[in-house]
Amino acid sequence: MQGRSLSIQPVNQTKTWKAANEFEAMAINEMLQPMFETGEAGDDAPLGGGIGEKQFKPMLVNEIAKNMQQSGGLGLAHEIYNKMMAMQNRK
Repeated sequence: MQGRSLSIQPVNQTKTWKAANEFEAMAINEMLQPMFETGEAGDDAPLGGGIGEKQFKPMLVNEIAKNMQQSGGLGLAHEIYNKMMAMQNRK
């Protein structure tokens, strides 16, 4: 089967696109984490401080990252998708 290009099923393309978008959101999340770890830790902190802030801040950062990705992100998803599709075509 050398020289013949295998066609990728539309289901695989959809799954690959979803995975690429999720990866980009995860990358954005990792970049945002340090931004939310700096600053005040007391009760007058921007998010209120305390145990509640410690528990809910990671979820807040995750949702911000997802929204950033869905609003256009950093452009990583397209590159990741293209690489993943190229890898699938080589099989």
